[in-house]
Amino acid sequence: MAGIGFELRKLLEKDSYFGLFQAYAYAGIISSGPWVLSIIGILFVGFLSLGVVYPHAAIVQFQVSVTYLIMSSLIVTGFIQLGFTRFIADSLFKKQDKQVLPNFSGMLLIVTSVGGVFGMLALFLFFSGMSVSYRMLMLSGFVILCAIWVSTIFLSGMKQYKAIVVLFAIGYTVTVLGALLLRPFGMEGLLLGFVIGHFVLLIGMVTLTLRTFPLHESAISFDFMRPGAMYTSLVWAGFLYNLAVWADKLIFWFYPDTSQHIIGPLRASLIYDLPIFLAYLAIIPGMAVFLVRIETDFVEYYEKFYDAVREGGSLDHIETMRDNMLFTVRQGLFEIVKIQAITVLLVFVLGEKLLDWLGISTLYLPLLYVDVVAAGLQVVLLGVLNVFFYLDKRHIVVLLCVLFLVSNVALTSLSLYLGASFYGYGFALSLLITVLVGMQMLSRKLDLLEYETFMLQ
Repeated sequence: MAGIGFELRKLLEKDSYFGLFQAYAYAGIISSGPWVLSIIGILFVGFLSLGVVYPHAAIVQFQVSVTYLIMSSLIVTGFIQLGFTRFIADSLFKKQDKQVLPNFSGMLLIVTSVGGVFGMLALFLFFSGMSVSYRMLMLSGFVILCAIWVSTIFLSGMKQYKAIVVLFAIGYTVTVLGALLLRPFGMEGLLLGFVIGHFVLLIGMVTLTLRTFPLHESAISFDFMRPGAMYTSLVWAGFLYNLAVWADKLIFWFYPDTSQHIIGPLRASLIYDLPIFLAYLAIIPGMAVFLVRIETDFVEYYEKFYDAVREGGSLDHIETMRDNMLFTVRQGLFEIVKIQAITVLLVFVLGEKLLDWLGISTLYLPLLYVDVVAAGLQVVLLGVLNVFFYLDKRHIVVLLCVLFLVSNVALTSLSLYLGASFYGYGFALSLLITVLVGMQMLSRKLDLLEYETFMLQ
């Protein structure tokens, strides 16, 4: 999200409560808008299909199919998301703008080709008994989503935040309308509407890229695939983080006692999926605070510190900027914890009424409480990882992602062994361990920042 701080500072410069409200609202929309729109869109399609699509199990089959498409496409494209964005950022820093569009085209070609091969292999191995129309729609949706995720993170790197939210709004409006028009055709009709809406979203992203970066002599290039062009640490960080986030869900989906068969090889866990979904909606305030505090206060002193280093500032001034940076990091992480703690308390107070309003059994309450805490810890982890990215400590990010993945798998498996009373604690404890280790390592790195900065020259 580098660069969003400029927009947030403009709003904060108004020095008023309204300006502060605008900044947090803007940050919340930018950080969570596309994700919230996608979730609401899929749920809206399911809700409006009740009484039209029969049997009702077809609606659940549609929603589970889409969930697997999103999960698998995020994990597969995790390899290229961060590495390619860093390559483009470095190219722009070197004033090599002509490399952007050809390499973006090459990246899309590779992603869609690999996604197509991976998707066809999965269909051949696991979906052989399904209808041809279902398999083709799943393959199309998977390839399109792979292209959308890499395009989204690319445009985020180009600071096209507002455009991304607008494009997601348009894409999911088409998704909902298309699914509603095609719902008489059952589950395949809903899935076709999903594919059409996301194809429109992808076309919008590609068009925006073409408008931002005009075409030069070469239409396609694969410079980013050359050895050393993309940082290996970023390649692994993107993949490991996405895999770690979904690891506990996959375990619950394929553990017989906590899941049920939905369609083909796909399974779902009603006991786990509903609480974790509601918990993720509760992180929107934390994400807003994360962007405002990290991308304004921290970045301001981060820039001043390195400007002082490059321009030969006094040691006293450099240490002062380092101390201010350290203070803003701790203050920012504390505010994230504080706002998520308030959110957790609200869920504890209103959770039972919320579940009653949604028509969900209150037996889900204990798991909802644990998942809300876990989701809040994930926002804190994002803040820690973001600071490490600014400090270019990529290997530490990879280490933390490995810790998150291994601990999530181990502790979630242990929670299943211990029984229903411990469900959700594996995910929460893995995040708590990763956050504590990350904050300890971050504190040490910031204390040695000026020493390491000069010794690396």
